[in-house]
Amino acid sequence: MLGAMNSRAKTEDKSQDIAIIGGGMVGLSLAIALGQSGFDVTVIDADDPVVAVDPAYDGRASAIAHASQQALAGIGAWAGMAGEAAPILDIRVCDGNGRGRVSPLFLHYDHRDLAPPGAAAPFGYIVENRVTRRALLRRLSDLGAVRHLAPARVEKLEREPAGCVVHLKGGERIRARLAVGADGRESPTRSSAGIAATRWAYGQTGIVCTVAHEKPHGGVAHENFLPAGPFAMLPMTDDADGHRSSVVWTEGEALAPAMLALPDDEFSAALQRRFGDSLGRLRLKGGRWAYPLGLLFAQRIVDRRLALVGDAAHGMHPIAGQGLNLGLRDVAALAEVLVEARRLGLDPGDGTVLDRYERWRRFDTMLLLSVTDGLNRLFSNDIGPLRLARDLGLAAVNRVAPLKRFLMRHAMGTVGDLPRLLRGEAI
Repeated sequence: MLGAMNSRAKTEDKSQDIAIIGGGMVGLSLAIALGQSGFDVTVIDADDPVVAVDPAYDGRASAIAHASQQALAGIGAWAGMAGEAAPILDIRVCDGNGRGRVSPLFLHYDHRDLAPPGAAAPFGYIVENRVTRRALLRRLSDLGAVRHLAPARVEKLEREPAGCVVHLKGGERIRARLAVGADGRESPTRSSAGIAATRWAYGQTGIVCTVAHEKPHGGVAHENFLPAGPFAMLPMTDDADGHRSSVVWTEGEALAPAMLALPDDEFSAALQRRFGDSLGRLRLKGGRWAYPLGLLFAQRIVDRRLALVGDAAHGMHPIAGQGLNLGLRDVAALAEVLVEARRLGLDPGDGTVLDRYERWRRFDTMLLLSVTDGLNRLFSNDIGPLRLARDLGLAAVNRVAPLKRFLMRHAMGTVGDLPRLLRGEAI
């Protein structure tokens, strides 16, 4: 089925409402949201769909907040991934030193504290990226209004007052009224538009893997703050071999290569030392992936006939697991803006339409980038007075019920001026 989406017309220009450059999880979600709303959409995807859903391609799993799950359900993709989504029922945040010591003062979120018994929704879900991609691709294949060109690469993007032209390698040209850059942190689309991006590196590497463990995780997500950076153990669905969790281990960039080079048993032992024994023996399951960590935000997310979404617009530290969620908030906001413009008979690429998208997303994005940056800087050290202040702060928040409930709703993605998709409503 996926291979059938690899067809491409080459003999004539194609005219579309929207051309989306980038076929990752954010780009595909936007294509579906717009396609099911009546727009003619082309997605230009550099990756072969068959490769993109292979476990060896991307070993990451992503946290999908409750509001993001609502959006994925609203575009018809959630049904294809729900069976492999592990609910996050509790979140435990604590301070440790990476050598088995964990502070007795911690922050604990319980999803049952936000609703009457039996009616509480999980904070969110942990889903392997390949599973999400597969569900999105299957949903995309159901929409006749969306063309998915894959693998395909953009050679040049021309933006004119009345529309834009996407030139593909191989000669095809796609004319559209709006281009959307969903092509990642190093976005050629953003660069070609002359949009500057502020960025800095944290001197940290994110090591990602899956571990098997002896005891069930009970739907608990752990975030342990270690001197080198946060260490997260995130619940995954069980498989034939037993219980699984996804690890996101932040390590200093100088030490990370040595950790990655360890034999499997020594790597597993290093994980065990950092996390402890609460889940029993940990064992590496599958491969390891590593990513340099840094912050990025585009100076603007719209330009003439152009909008940016996802990592092309912003990139953050994985400390709160909000990267994909922030991208899906972009999707929900841009889709709603464009659908409302269509109902009013407006051009989707008009500057006034795009300005509304930028205003809607700017504050939310900058707030979350600032919070994740501040948390990483505050907790990624082993300074005694700071450690004491952190521990006391976590314990204080744990006891202040109104503040704690607000933070729990924030973890669910239900705080702020939410687009309809994130509220579980049709656009």
